[in-house]
Amino acid sequence: MMRLVALALVAACGSTATRGSTIATLRPACSAGQYWDGRACEQAGDAPTKLAAGIKALAAQDLDAAKTQLDAAAQAGPLDHETNVTLWEQRGIAAAYGDDEPGAQRAFDMMLALDPGHFLSYTLSPKATFVFERTRKQAGAPPEVELNWARGGKVGDPVPLDVEVVADPKKFLDRATLFVRTRGDRDWKAADLELHAKDTHLVLPPIAAQKPVSLELYLRAYDTRGNVVLTWADPERPREIALRYEPPAPWYRKWWFYAITGTALAIASSITVYELTIAPPSTIDGMATVK
Repeated sequence: MMRLVALALVAACGSTATRGSTIATLRPACSAGQYWDGRACEQAGDAPTKLAAGIKALAAQDLDAAKTQLDAAAQAGPLDHETNVTLWEQRGIAAAYGDDEPGAQRAFDMMLALDPGHFLSYTLSPKATFVFERTRKQAGAPPEVELNWARGGKVGDPVPLDVEVVADPKKFLDRATLFVRTRGDRDWKAADLELHAKDTHLVLPPIAAQKPVSLELYLRAYDTRGNVVLTWADPERPREIALRYEPPAPWYRKWWFYAITGTALAIASSITVYELTIAPPSTIDGMATVK
């Protein structure tokens, strides 16, 4: 079974993969509804339940109850990405219905930062949709993180990655988790990293395999409260790093074979030179005189 064992986290102060690196063991990824608290996977709060109650109250035009439930949902995190987006959407709608246009704009602006392609339902009141459209037209660049790696890697070699914070206009990208597995494996492994530096270097350990393999990966970025604020790929549609396989060289093409052969040839050559130039002859030239 092909397994990833460790991850080298390399500081952004240099481009060399091993400079200033610390080795971190890949941990098992937490299950749905759980979060990593730095030591173990813990059960997340009941934010989805409180959010559903807030949505129900808002549909009934009970703005006070809706705001109470939405505020409670925000405190019951950490929030997954979908819950986080929906929470800010409902906060914006509630503020718009309560004629709080600045509050609605702030909420919709945050929603668009979390999910730039998000749109409100056309069935909502114009009091909400008009504010949303104005906010959308004025929205700035969303946060962005890129993962880059060199193409042409092969099985048995380390796999260096660069995680770059391209944009963070709201300054809420605090840390991230990279999820990795070899294609065909069921379970994901996870590595946690800080996003304070603009560029973070990662080195995945070599993969032991007897055929070409692909690494699957996706990333989640979090704010200081642990809420998911950015997604890069996802478990259903991960990005892949292809690793080619090169069969090992036959024994007679190994370096040690050439070293032994070269040494033997050198010894044989030395013996030949000795025999021809240095070794004493088996007979001695001379003259005998008989008197």
